[in-house]
Amino acid sequence: MNQPLTHLDETGSANMVDVSTKAPTRRTARACARVKTRPDVVQLMLDSAIKKGDVFAVARIAGITAAKKTADLIPLCHTLLLSKVSVDFYHDQAQGYIFVESFVALSGQTGVEMEALTAASIAALTIYDMCKAVDKNMQIESIALMEKTGGKSGDYENQSLKYPDQKLRV
Repeated sequence: MNQPLTHLDETGSANMVDVSTKAPTRRTARACARVKTRPDVVQLMLDSAIKKGDVFAVARIAGITAAKKTADLIPLCHTLLLSKVSVDFYHDQAQGYIFVESFVALSGQTGVEMEALTAASIAALTIYDMCKAVDKNMQIESIALMEKTGGKSGDYENQSLKYPDQKLRV
């Protein structure tokens, strides 16, 4: 795979890609993040017993807001008019995992992978922030693109991502 980097111009300088000649198409992306904590902390989250409040509600809003602000955070991303952003949570209490899954969609000229990744990342960071008083050893173990649809490069699915069978939606 020897494709040139699209964010570099002919002199090697960083630049924003011109997407003005592309036809708008439906584009989606799904991303995930995995937070490792203790089983008792997962239970506190499920019981809404974290002193800062409802961890999942706050993390969901943070993730949605982050997706909408991606161009403010990542310099060469386009400002996009997103049609849909969702953030969902799953857990494997026995293993102490919270899984964050984001979904972003639009009809536009460029993809939404960065928006989905940003949503999952910020939601995971928010979980950490909300729960750090009870577990400073929490870890955000992975952030990854799960799938994307639309655009010139076509559809993509990350075949290496496997959630545990016992994941339960929060």
